[in-house]
Amino acid sequence: MENKELNLTEEREKLLAFLFRRRKIVIGFTILVTIACYSLSFLITPLFLSTAIVFPSASSSVSFYESRNVKASSMDFGEEDQAEQLVQILQSSRIRDYVVSKYDLMKRYDISDSDPNKMFKLNNAFIGHFSFERTRFGSIKIDVLDEDPKLAADMANAVVNLIDTVKNQMIQERALPAFEITKRKKTQLDIEIQVLLNKMDSLAKLGVVSLDVRSRLFQALVDSKSSKEKEEIRQKIDVNSNFGSLFDGLERSRNEKISKLEDFKVAYEQAESDASTNFSHKFIVQSADVADRKDQPKRLILTLIAAVGSFIFIVFCLLIIERYRELKSKA
Repeated sequence: MENKELNLTEEREKLLAFLFRRRKIVIGFTILVTIACYSLSFLITPLFLSTAIVFPSASSSVSFYESRNVKASSMDFGEEDQAEQLVQILQSSRIRDYVVSKYDLMKRYDISDSDPNKMFKLNNAFIGHFSFERTRFGSIKIDVLDEDPKLAADMANAVVNLIDTVKNQMIQERALPAFEITKRKKTQLDIEIQVLLNKMDSLAKLGVVSLDVRSRLFQALVDSKSSKEKEEIRQKIDVNSNFGSLFDGLERSRNEKISKLEDFKVAYEQAESDASTNFSHKFIVQSADVADRKDQPKRLILTLIAAVGSFIFIVFCLLIIERYRELKSKA
């Protein structure tokens, strides 16, 4: 153990002695590269950062059902699931394509329409300038970098507004077919009820009456005074005997379908609301402002990285050269 520690101490001393002998080269190279990197950093186009923060809403619709979940109120903030869904929407090609088209980002990022790799380059450029991240508070932070500070703020706020546009489109793509099916079913029920009513009206014109009225016809026959009145009641009794059961069946079917229609109206109203209403799906905590100072490049950090990197590089190169000389002298 002591031998190992002794060997390590000797190696450190040799390394320090070596660096001391080559100190002029190490220091000179490090200073030169650091100055060069610091100077070149002024050639890098500065980028300005604008940030918007939004919270997702807990619900994207108004419920017409009495048993709706209280937590799904449109006034409640969304939780982790809603935040993750919102991040996925922000990262979707729909948002990207809207922004690219509106602000002509293909031209701004110097990407040619004839470039066979234009979508790959555009996607990389978009990812480099747009960032969507869920914070530990459950909100969504939207960061946009651009050479023009005003444009960066405009694009960040445009993305915030696009959240509702894109999500409503996605909901309506699914809700519209459901609404059309529900509408057809409701129309079908209305037609079926009207057909039953028409048949019942036809029977009523023949003198067919409901069951409770029909049960009193025999008593009316007994109480009638004149033969003419008796004959009229007998005719009604005969008609009701022939068509009474049919009338009762039509009446039951009508009542069942009316009851079904009343229950179905809730589903119809819900489907109509989902398909036709544009909801807001976020709470805006902070709109993007125009930045008054650049975010990139960070010259101090670049300079420090360049200094450390150049120091390690020159030391590594000198050690390789020294080792090569030792091996060459022994050969």
